[in-house]
Amino acid sequence: MEVAPGVLWMQLSMPMALNHINVYAVEDGDGWALIDTGLNIPDTRARWDALLAGPLARPESARPVTRVICTHMHPDHIGLAGWLCERFDVGLTMTRLEYVTGRMLLADTGQPAPEAGAVHYRAAGWDEAQVETYRREYGQFGRAVSPLPPGFTRMREGDRLDIGGQEWRVVVGEGHSPEHACLWREADGVVLGGDQILPRISSNVSVWPTEPDADPLGDWLASLERMKSVFPDDVLVLPSHGNPFRGAQARLDALIRGHMTALKRLERTLLEPRRAVDVFAALFARPVGDAVLGMATGEALAHLNYLQRRGRVDATRDADGVDWWTLTHEGRTSGPTCFADTRRPAGGA
Repeated sequence: MEVAPGVLWMQLSMPMALNHINVYAVEDGDGWALIDTGLNIPDTRARWDALLAGPLARPESARPVTRVICTHMHPDHIGLAGWLCERFDVGLTMTRLEYVTGRMLLADTGQPAPEAGAVHYRAAGWDEAQVETYRREYGQFGRAVSPLPPGFTRMREGDRLDIGGQEWRVVVGEGHSPEHACLWREADGVVLGGDQILPRISSNVSVWPTEPDADPLGDWLASLERMKSVFPDDVLVLPSHGNPFRGAQARLDALIRGHMTALKRLERTLLEPRRAVDVFAALFARPVGDAVLGMATGEALAHLNYLQRRGRVDATRDADGVDWWTLTHEGRTSGPTCFADTRRPAGGA
């Protein structure tokens, strides 16, 4: 579907609860710049074949695809980036942290799980069967991602990409991934939003074993606040999941408000010591099953780390290596906080 002048919206299926990803093609001279790629699975490759033979066909062009641009390094976004780049002999454009992180995770494919990861999840409250599942499934990133090109073209905050004679401004967010890029065609208010601004769900914001003391929720909230000062309310947001929409300011406010509410519920839960796995009900509207246990645990730890950075909670590790989180004296005596200031405190990492 042509969702904006020179921009095609396409949807690829995924075999999981989040059952689709939106990808986009932007007219670029006599071909198309592709934005995100879907998973490296047979069904997605077949769908690309059909798209390239149908709405993306350019019989008069020797190169119907001119470049591949990926908003960030999650498998549903870069899964077929290498495959498409090699097929059409074109370059990959990403931010540096996303490209390097993707290459790092690909290098884990086929490697044994590090013991530090088992320690991390045991501390969060996982039982031994769940830790063993982590060990068994470690390195799955590479099963859904084709090898990335050995080099890339870097984009960074504030860059202006020329795509088909139209200028697209790069707007970077953090928290969901290290250096997520949105592309904004200011001339007519079209935003390729990736996972940064979704219309109905909030992007996963998680702490992972590679950086257990990280504060991705602080990064995420700061990015949302900054984007409120960047994007006008009437831009057309083309998201990676769900339908295109307008009303960016209201949606950014809702995303921030949702986390603020969850943090308040979490504080009330932590009047008594709790493990990370014990706070799911304060954060999620539905039960957490094994299929999403890793993401749920990561998101719980992101909220706990956020509160810890701000002196509201702390954790004590017991003799079994399990962390028990509870409100600090400050958290108990100062009452619920509105968390209006999403910036890190002075001296924070």
